[in-house]
Amino acid sequence: MPKYQYDIDHEIGENNIQLLGMDVHNPVFFGSALLITLFVVGTLIAPVGAAGILEGARAWSLEHAHWLFSSSIVIIFGFCILFAVMPFGRIRIGGPSAKPEFSTLSWLAMLFSAGVGIGLLFWGAAEPLAYFSGWSGTPLNVYAGTEEARRLAMSATIFHWGLHPWAVYAIMGLSLAFFTYNKGLPLTIRSCFYPLLGERVWGWSGHVIDILAVLATLFGLATSLGFGAMQAAAGLHILFGIDPGITTQIGIIIGITSLATLSVIRGINKGIKVLSNINIVLAIVLLLFVLLAGPTLAILVGIPGNTVHYIKSMIPLANWFDRADFEWYQTWTIFYWAWWISWSPFVGMFIARVSKGRTVRQFLAAVLVMPVGVSVIWFTVFGTTAITQAQAGLGKIAEPMTDASLVLFHMLANLPMVEIVSSFAIILLLIFFVTSSDSGSLVIDTITAGGKLHAPIPQRIFWASMEGLVAAILLFGGGGQVLGALQAGAIATALPFSIVLLLCCVSLYKGLRHEWKKDSRLRQVKM
Repeated sequence: MPKYQYDIDHEIGENNIQLLGMDVHNPVFFGSALLITLFVVGTLIAPVGAAGILEGARAWSLEHAHWLFSSSIVIIFGFCILFAVMPFGRIRIGGPSAKPEFSTLSWLAMLFSAGVGIGLLFWGAAEPLAYFSGWSGTPLNVYAGTEEARRLAMSATIFHWGLHPWAVYAIMGLSLAFFTYNKGLPLTIRSCFYPLLGERVWGWSGHVIDILAVLATLFGLATSLGFGAMQAAAGLHILFGIDPGITTQIGIIIGITSLATLSVIRGINKGIKVLSNINIVLAIVLLLFVLLAGPTLAILVGIPGNTVHYIKSMIPLANWFDRADFEWYQTWTIFYWAWWISWSPFVGMFIARVSKGRTVRQFLAAVLVMPVGVSVIWFTVFGTTAITQAQAGLGKIAEPMTDASLVLFHMLANLPMVEIVSSFAIILLLIFFVTSSDSGSLVIDTITAGGKLHAPIPQRIFWASMEGLVAAILLFGGGGQVLGALQAGAIATALPFSIVLLLCCVSLYKGLRHEWKKDSRLRQVKM
């Protein structure tokens, strides 16, 4: 087993330079900045060609590597269960005397806001309704509009947001937290592979891993920011008649980026934690309103029922052999798996950053169980309301779905106080984007500073601004087509990164085993 202790200040200092008040890790910072610039310029010069190349890579990945995505998710989930039930679960992140930096509520709020908050708001009503109506196929090929379709619509939606995908974040987050706080390695993706690569992680193999993580994080956030601006602009148009064009969209991006920059300057305690707590309160208020104003009895009955159906449907939905619903499975499930994998560097590192002081078992319980509980409740409330309205023929939600981003507003239009509640939803949507942006900026700051936990303020401002700038430029230069190409590129990167995650599982096992053997206080039972 390699010796883990690593002289961070000495080693990072060899490649770090001071630039305009920033403390940058030379190969990673400039390599990332150069590739980002080349991509943006190339995409703007030839948007059609870039879109074609990236869409082709995306289509090939989803069609020919679906088995790798599906099997990887199952294996990663299995490793999470293994680590939780083994005596390894007693290991505390940061050492036996480490204390949590944040209260449990704030910790869970930050996990929620960074990992799934914006997605739950966007897809809460749209995804169950899409599956129920057969907008682009139905899970397990059931007949659209039937009671079975309704049940599977909820099960499949929860499946896409439940245990399996969050296992991806859990493995990456736990690996980063363990190797950083227990083994003294810098908080960068390369550190996860020290048991496998040894000292080579400090060379170009490690630089490449970190550069890929920066690109995946920034492009993923820029894509979400651009599409989110389009959705928020559409909501403002529906409510107030505001022109949803490019001027409004870029104005929204500027506003979100400004708030995210302010938040990341203030740091985790005064910025991200405060916004995450606000998010939780606002999300609960919106959830309770829809629960009380919607089909309350059906929702309350549906929560335990959907939980049971989700568990029963988990194996059929996870199976990748000889599926009758292959087109739906490829369009939705494999796309989701690839998207979660591509986002794992960002969310995993942020989870690691805020999880010091928790045991491995506490970490896994929170990161796996909490999202499932939230998903069951959230999708049952919003999905049941949307499907019930559609079945009753109420308003535009009963019409064939053409734009998933408008389903939330069409659903709220059939409830009381439509303008107030829809405005509230837009505000919540924007704050979720702010928390995703500032937490993503924090991750990029850390990686490009060589793993240092507190990057200088100018460096925080640079990357927070860069996210908004990339989104605005691509949106202005090509709109949804260019953003779609960027999203396709993020999906294509998930193919090699799925192998990286599998190796990460093996590396984490070796690291936890080493820690267990080293500390006799942990060995209360014989392995």
